[in-house]
Amino acid sequence: MPDSPTRPRRILVTGTSGSGKTTLGRRIAVAAGLPFQEIDALFHGPDWTPRPSFVEDVDRFTAQDAWVIEWQYDTVRPMLAERAQLLVFLDYSRWRVMRQVTRRTVSRRVRREELWNGNIEPSLATVLTDHEHIVRWAWRTHALWPSRVAEVSRTHPGLEVVRLGRPRDADAWLRQAFPSEA
Repeated sequence: MPDSPTRPRRILVTGTSGSGKTTLGRRIAVAAGLPFQEIDALFHGPDWTPRPSFVEDVDRFTAQDAWVIEWQYDTVRPMLAERAQLLVFLDYSRWRVMRQVTRRTVSRRVRREELWNGNIEPSLATVLTDHEHIVRWAWRTHALWPSRVAEVSRTHPGLEVVRLGRPRDADAWLRQAFPSEA
């Protein structure tokens, strides 16, 4: 990314699980020429256990001058908000998110796609038995994100927040924010 005082170089992407944070984060990183880190890859160790070095790994990555990462996990959200210049909020409808997270989960399970540190999506039947299953988690936490974003806007007035309500809004914003790169 060319040095520009008007373009943010420390960018967070947020929204509920399945909203497309990682996909948009990667697109922003490519368009802006910034390093990207998928935060779930830092959090999840083998057998879905939290990695002991998670907070230190996030600290190390975001101590750099420029980056893109998702704004997730209570233990690091405050640090990320302190360091970021821009928060991009994917505020998509619950139905869009549920369609996306369900499609993604089924696809990953059928393909037995490795996610992070040897982990794969569990059996699809676990959506009925596991309270923390990603599809159930997305449903349950969807309504929390607007208030979280409003709160961080109040507590970090220097943090620019961009709210995107649909994927086409994200596409348009990306073209506008990084016109020569996108």
